[in-house]
Amino acid sequence: MENMSESNTTPIRPTKKQRELLTFIGDFISEHGYSPSYREIMRGLNYNSVATVALHVNSLIKRGHLRKRDRSARSLEVVGQTSDKPLLTNEVTTNQEKWLVDKVEYLFRQAEQSATPAKQDIDNLFVLVGALKVLGLEGAALSFQPRLQKLKQA
Repeated sequence: MENMSESNTTPIRPTKKQRELLTFIGDFISEHGYSPSYREIMRGLNYNSVATVALHVNSLIKRGHLRKRDRSARSLEVVGQTSDKPLLTNEVTTNQEKWLVDKVEYLFRQAEQSATPAKQDIDNLFVLVGALKVLGLEGAALSFQPRLQKLKQA
């Protein structure tokens, strides 16, 4: 009988659909720190059923691209993905950056539309602009600086 670990040492190249699934799982793990559920995969990739997800996941496990730990929930790992990088970092994905900048923009608009913005609101905006810098989004932080100064003077 062939040893299962030996058959997984040289993975068969994934198909286009399988690469999409691997990318989705890898991105999800990077963003959340844990693997997606089958339902999250189904919704994220617009599959029609959880059974379709299971079929693709099992195929990727057999081909050596995915590994499942202990048959427990949210235990998928992309084989070959660097795991020495800590899961919690100050790296921001493009989606996270867009969401964050949109949220800060919204809070600025609210403060600017107020006849007299509350000191607490202005203080919160200072903290948010500082957080943008800490997260490496210097350009976004700089773009909010003039508006922040204007609010401070109001």
